[in-house]
Amino acid sequence: MKYLFTFLQRLYFIYAFSIFLIVMLLIFPFVLIASFFGKIRGGNITYRLCMLWGDIVFRLIFIFPKRLFESPHDKNRSYIFVTNHISYVDACLLVMAFRQPLRVLGKIEMTRIPVFGFIYKNVVVTVDRSSLENRAQSFRIIKSLANKGISVLFFPEGTFNKTGNPLKEFYNGAFRVAIETQTPIKPVLFLDTYDIMPGGLASFNPNRGRCRILYLNEIPVTGMTVANVQSLKRKVFDIMSEKLREYKAGWLPPSPKGGL
Repeated sequence: MKYLFTFLQRLYFIYAFSIFLIVMLLIFPFVLIASFFGKIRGGNITYRLCMLWGDIVFRLIFIFPKRLFESPHDKNRSYIFVTNHISYVDACLLVMAFRQPLRVLGKIEMTRIPVFGFIYKNVVVTVDRSSLENRAQSFRIIKSLANKGISVLFFPEGTFNKTGNPLKEFYNGAFRVAIETQTPIKPVLFLDTYDIMPGGLASFNPNRGRCRILYLNEIPVTGMTVANVQSLKRKVFDIMSEKLREYKAGWLPPSPKGGL
């Protein structure tokens, strides 16, 4: 039985990865055309194409994202979105979670991947963490976009959370940008992506289609200064950690029942 399950899992992975590539290649010519419309308009067009990619791919691989709202979400407002990072699926799920003009702060290394890298650099503000000058330039671009009413997304953990805790320690960037542009923070949680892909690509499985996206209440930053970065970061960290436990995120052990 174990060998049959492994065989079916690998077969599913081949199918899902093929769908991923085929649909990406189908939208690529349109992304190429969109790139001639400039960073703002062209980037917005490319992001809409990526949303179309997500709509097609997730249906065909039998994963059906479910959006949960703790308060109404206004897609016409701009936010500094922050989300947890636990799986490779997180990056794919972005286009299903954020249905409004958006840019993501992402690693520059991803631009080296053929075809995908070209699409990636049109919707992502790349950052080379090894270069202080590049980091500064990336944050100037991010702040400019936020000031133009385009939402920006950060993975404040920086990389995968492998601590076994709800979250790993946050970087300051998202919270500094929010304060300096006076843009509210909007935490969004991916609760089940770890169950879909807990390890490398070969661990990919549909998890019975379960894929919850939780939108938390926005956190205003009106009147805050850079002196408030650490307290804002801690507040957001605590809220997100509490909600990951409350909604039973897939990588967390179940809460003990009863007590002594």
